[in-house]
Amino acid sequence: MPVEAPYPGLSEIMELMGEAGRRISEIDASEGAAGNISVYIGWPLDPRRKFPIESNLELPTALPELAGALFLVTGSGRRLREIQDDPAGNLGALVIEQDGKAAKLYTSPTCLFAKLTSELNSHLAVHYDQITRTGTNFHAVIHAQPPHLTYLSQIPRYQDEQYLNRHLLHWQPELIINLPEGIGNIPFCIPGSAELMAHTLEKLRNHRVVLWGKHGAMARSDMSVKRASDRIEYAETAAKYEYMNLVNGEQAEGLSDEQMRAICAAFHIEQSIY
Repeated sequence: MPVEAPYPGLSEIMELMGEAGRRISEIDASEGAAGNISVYIGWPLDPRRKFPIESNLELPTALPELAGALFLVTGSGRRLREIQDDPAGNLGALVIEQDGKAAKLYTSPTCLFAKLTSELNSHLAVHYDQITRTGTNFHAVIHAQPPHLTYLSQIPRYQDEQYLNRHLLHWQPELIINLPEGIGNIPFCIPGSAELMAHTLEKLRNHRVVLWGKHGAMARSDMSVKRASDRIEYAETAAKYEYMNLVNGEQAEGLSDEQMRAICAAFHIEQSIY
């Protein structure tokens, strides 16, 4: 669903990225400098008032269809909890060149990083896929490392996507309402690799959150960056309930399949998990 006019300005989007980063940190999903955020902005905005320093950047993959597109991206080694304190110092503005092979990177005089996030290839691939397939004028992507969700991905039975979703989403009604497609599951891949990029792109076509096995999670939203952070939080809440139940000897029953189907019928949720 495209964002409608009046469109938010650059400062407002940067502020929302800061709020999303702070919330990801509050739920312990961004230890140290872990995690990254990127946002595509599909309406005219000139980044140079906030980011006046210009440099050239070769892209990991050519994106000619996105010539002129503007992205705000977190810098490598930056802490998500600190974006809100200094958005310009922690973010860079990326504008794709006409050939799609390179971009202009605009940074602030207070820039605190030497390069953009090491997961830039996965971010750009997901943005590209969603923009070209749906025509959206806004898209946010967040990678975080929620501890309970990441822990469960270390247990073999949770590496099965159907098992993962049936056991995570039945703990409270809000989970299936907000994650009706469930959580996509990706086996462990080397961080920043082409393999991880390819799996992530494919899974995020049909899911709004994916679990990177033994690494973390990635979420997307075409409505707001905070909606993407909400989805990380919902997935982590589900995993926390499941973890609590495991350490308590699995005494809780959760919502039954019948109850889950009744919730979905009441809220007109289409799903294939229960």
